[in-house]
Parts: sequence; C-alpha cells; structure tokens
Amino acid sequence: MSINKYIDHTLLKADATADQIAKLCKEAIENNFKAVCINSSYVPFAKKLLKDSQVKLCTVVGFPLGASPSEVKALEASMAIASGANEIDMVINIGALKNELYNSVENDIKLLAQTCHAKGAILKVIIETCLLTEDEKIKACELAKQAGADFVKTSTGFSTGGATLEDVKIMRGIVGEEIGVKASGGVRDIAMANKMIEAGATRLGTSSGVKLVQGEEANTDY
Repeated sequence: MSINKYIDHTLLKADATADQIAKLCKEAIENNFKAVCINSSYVPFAKKLLKDSQVKLCTVVGFPLGASPSEVKALEASMAIASGANEIDMVINIGALKNELYNSVENDIKLLAQTCHAKGAILKVIIETCLLTEDEKIKACELAKQAGADFVKTSTGFSTGGATLEDVKIMRGIVGEEIGVKASGGVRDIAMANKMIEAGATRLGTSSGVKLVQGEEANTDY
C-alpha cells in the first residue's frame, strides 16, 4: 500500500483558520490521503469540502487531556458523527489509568466504541504514550482492545512527546493483528514513516503528509 493511504492529514491547533482547513482538505483530496483529522467545530465545513472524495473525516474527542466525563465524550462523538465525521480519535482518562481504575478506563472506551459503532464510525483510542510507563502502555492497549476499539493511537501531539518506534512495536505486540495502530507525532519524513509502518503502524497522524508523499523532510512536528 502506498504511503498516502496511511496518512491522517492533521491540523488540530487552536488557532487553525477556515482557510487552513480548506487547504488541508484540498491537499488530502489531491494526494488521496486516508483521512483528515481536525477539531470538531470544523467538521460540517470539512464535510462539504470532502463530499465528492474518498477521504475520511476524522475528529477528536476529549482532546487533548482525556479527563472529561465519559458521557460528555459520548455526546461529543455523537454530535461530530451527526455532522459528518467517519472516525473518532478519543483520549483515554490518563489519570484513571495511573490510578489503576481499570474498569473505569475500559468503560470509558467501551461507551465511545458503542456510540461510534452504532452510528457507523470507527474509534481510535489515544493512550498518550509519553506520559505512561511501559506497563501502563501495555495495560492501556489491553483495555482498548477489550473495550472494542478499532485502533490504538500513540499521542495527541499536545503533550511531552510523540510516537516512537518502540511504542509502536509495544502497541502492535499487545493488540495483535485484529486492530489498527496509529503513530502520531514526530513522523516528519518518508524514512521515519516507513520505519513506523515496519514497526506495526497502520495509520500515520501527521501535518506533513504532502512532504511525506514527496519524500521531503518536514519542519513541523504534528
């Protein structure tokens, strides 16, 4: 599969403008990317821009901290899907994981998975690997898989670090081949993109999609 079909072309900055979102969608269509990933307020706008394309529309929920109540995350996801989103990237409750409140974490993910699947959308679960120990990364992946997630994802891009090859290998080893792994943050050039894919990534979240397909190094992180 060519690199473009791995890419979630991403713009999640708080100051993103409509013109920038339009440019993102245009680039995604021109390069036949798998998806664009944007904040939910822009979903109706992006839906119109992507309507005649094969590009999926992804948005984020509980972003970037993951600390909102499950019911709020579910409502946010429902509204986004109703507005046109095909894919939801949710952030787990990281504090709950660290407090070993595993039932709470699993139920949080499960509610979102049920919400998404009932409406024909897929769920990616951001575990924010840079804040977790190896044991916590393993547990987060186990819980996401048990809860019915379609993907596990490394990072929001708004914390202390992004994807690493080791994290992707750990995540793939835990979830097996049944669900996807999305590497997000730090995928700036085609060499790193290929290494992430070799490590087990099936999606790449990056703002550098155009430069990746051109084989050029990008200057932006997320």
